[in-house]
Amino acid sequence: MPLVSSKDMLLKAAREGYAVGAFNIENMEIAQAVIEGAVEMNAPVMIQTTSGTLQYAPPEVFYGMVKALADRVAVPIALHLDHGSGLELVQRCRDAGYTSLMIDGSKLPFEDNVDITCKAVTMAGDIPVEAELGTVGGKEDGMEGGIQYTDPAKAAEFVQRTGLSSFAVAIGTAHGVYKGEPRLNIDLLASIHAATPVPLVLHGSSGVSDAQIRACIANGISKVNYATDLRIAYTDAVRAWLAGNSGFDPKGYGKAAREAVRAVVRDRIALTGSKGKA
Repeated sequence: MPLVSSKDMLLKAAREGYAVGAFNIENMEIAQAVIEGAVEMNAPVMIQTTSGTLQYAPPEVFYGMVKALADRVAVPIALHLDHGSGLELVQRCRDAGYTSLMIDGSKLPFEDNVDITCKAVTMAGDIPVEAELGTVGGKEDGMEGGIQYTDPAKAAEFVQRTGLSSFAVAIGTAHGVYKGEPRLNIDLLASIHAATPVPLVLHGSSGVSDAQIRACIANGISKVNYATDLRIAYTDAVRAWLAGNSGFDPKGYGKAAREAVRAVVRDRIALTGSKGKA
């Protein structure tokens, strides 16, 4: 199936009360694992690359790889720019063929965030745009900082003025590995959901308990991002393979890593309620 837009995918999730799993990839094996997991679970998925990942290989490379894999399966797959660092990268990903885009102006003053998001929406044309107000904490892939919670009143103004398609909230999650048990402000999320008419996105989901993920989905989250869980599964599998094998063929540990990531993807699809929703 050709790559699809994330807009209808997320609107359907919002209507039916589940969330789409959005999985960050770093290479071919992780892309294969996400798509194979989606096929097994008959689920829609979003495949994401961050600005940091796109410094490792350009968007044209990731587009070509994901498109070739997606064309061979029958489940809906969107290719998304995660935490787009600027308008130049948004434009490059759009031109490369990405079907979903994020501009991250969350660390800017409110008016500057509105301005850059409006410009990204105009630049994107018919491609849906995600943006963030407030900041998700933690450190991962070049992103670092503390949590600044999303204000519901500001969120309503931000969504109305920018015309974005989906809205990333800051309710206590963090990127990377949590040092303690994360505690999310579900009441705040409910208030944001009541104030904003677009699908909501949860970043920093790796390490958040299943119960909290379900509570987030019940209160308006329609897209759940996963990156760290996949990276840990991949790296642990490679280390285990190398410890138990004397071979040097990368396909050996690549296959082991792919299987480990696919298991995580299947688990997260079941958790978000998107199994069978393709």
